[in-house]
Amino acid sequence: MRSTYPGPRAYISRDTNLPWWKRILPIIASHRLSFIASIVLSFTSLIFQTLVPNLLNSAITNSLEKHAAALHHAVIEILIFAVLAGVSGILSRQYLFRTAYEVEADLRSLIYEHLTWLSFSFYDRVQSGQLISRANSDIRSVQMYSTFAPLILVQTSIGVLAFGFMLTIDPLLACIAMVVMPILYVVGIKMRRVLFPISWITQARLADVATIVDENVNGVRVVKSFAQEEAEINRLADAAERVSWAYVKDAQIRGQWSPWVQNLPQLGLALVLAFGGVMVINGHLSIGAILAFNAYLLMLQAPFMMLGQLVMMGQRAKASAERIFEILDENPDVVERPGAYDLTNVKGALDFDHVSFRYGPDVEILKDFDLHVAAGEIVALVGRTGSGKSTVARLATRFYDASEGRVRVDGHNVRDVSLASLRTNVGVVLDEPFLFSVSVRENIAYGVPTASFEEVEAAARAAAAHDFISDLPQGYDTVIGERGYTLSGGQRQRIAIARTLLVNPPILILDDATSAIDVHVESTIYQSLATLMTSRTTVVIAHRISTIALAQRVIVLENGRVVADGTHDQLLATSALYAEILAQTMDEEV
Repeated sequence: MRSTYPGPRAYISRDTNLPWWKRILPIIASHRLSFIASIVLSFTSLIFQTLVPNLLNSAITNSLEKHAAALHHAVIEILIFAVLAGVSGILSRQYLFRTAYEVEADLRSLIYEHLTWLSFSFYDRVQSGQLISRANSDIRSVQMYSTFAPLILVQTSIGVLAFGFMLTIDPLLACIAMVVMPILYVVGIKMRRVLFPISWITQARLADVATIVDENVNGVRVVKSFAQEEAEINRLADAAERVSWAYVKDAQIRGQWSPWVQNLPQLGLALVLAFGGVMVINGHLSIGAILAFNAYLLMLQAPFMMLGQLVMMGQRAKASAERIFEILDENPDVVERPGAYDLTNVKGALDFDHVSFRYGPDVEILKDFDLHVAAGEIVALVGRTGSGKSTVARLATRFYDASEGRVRVDGHNVRDVSLASLRTNVGVVLDEPFLFSVSVRENIAYGVPTASFEEVEAAARAAAAHDFISDLPQGYDTVIGERGYTLSGGQRQRIAIARTLLVNPPILILDDATSAIDVHVESTIYQSLATLMTSRTTVVIAHRISTIALAQRVIVLENGRVVADGTHDQLLATSALYAEILAQTMDEEV
């Protein structure tokens, strides 16, 4: 039983004119309760922390110098405030981490949801490794900054509180202690400017490494077949060296600027000791006061260090956010029109009315393609490589939209119907079937998760897959390897056919889907299809004569156009191109 995904609580703003952090803000706001709780508790902890030095000053002055109050009362007060600060700090971190991981989960779900929404044209030009990197390391960078930056800013507010207490002790000494602040501001601005470019480069090069790893894992059989292991190792090493250079450059920049941010407060401490010491010697300041001053200055060091970290995190998060927005700002080419309706009671008529199609502005595949397939008819599409056969299947399911002309199912323009109903009624089995790393039964039932075992078995029998599935170690419960590579090519194709048959589409398109299947098994599959549903419309994109002969009608394509139409025997007698294609296919099979 599959769970129903409720969707993220909020969505990233689509306004590209907003700063990147404002676009992320709706996601943070959707977790406002736990986030606000963490901020309030953190601020509470800081208040208790800043009260401790003031209590220390009072205890030393009143108990040790003037003997006006009992020392143990001051000790108890300090312990109580310390415990309250610790407890509120622990609770603050618990709420913060809860918010952080929930925000990360929402961002990851959001980007995956958007990826499923995008059209095939997007995946034609984007590397999978780039997507994996942006859905992992980039999201982590944005999540860390989005949730921890406000907390760091709250932590730095301890400086404001500490400065307030310092003013109550001695205004002049407080101003001397804060004289380094303008220098820190200038250093922070400069640091932010130089860190952003290298942060972008680092994330981009990490994505390049992810792409190479993804290609090598998925294409390991190709790599080993051509004995290119060493070449691929060198390619990955080159990419890793480019990442290393970016990290080293990042470290150099941090090493150049971070000491300024971290050590300038020490200058303030030295100034306080110099001027404050003179004031103590001259009797203008108590020992307890200068100890409290030193405690407040030590409190200021952590916020200064956090500010430096905040700048570095911010630049990396900004670079990562912009890389994520490159995906989220993409819009699909194929979308449902307002008012799109569901296809119902489909008979199976399929029409291409003077269709033209281009992959990009320059690559024209179909040119005035005109084809009419009657309901229940079995038609074979034949043509040389690149003639547009597979494009026909992709247009019928609206994987792509025709550049010109119309594609119709039972007279309905596919642009006017809902995508889900169209793809339920037009089933496609591709020449390279993709199987998931789950059981055989789950792979077959992928399109109908609620299907009974009897229905799954019936689909497998119709695809001539039941016998070899029964011979597997756990039968239908056998978990197959990634992409189904533990099975033969023909076995994978038969499971893919069974998966489509279980959906029971009125229109079935087999895009060279039986190329790896034995001729006798192929004949059994088509015989099963014929008895399974006599009214099923079947479009076979094929090269084998045995497959083509099963069709009632054969369509010959050349340069994206229909150049011949008839039965197998008719075309053998009348079409030289058809005879040439068949002869070439027979030579390749031999």
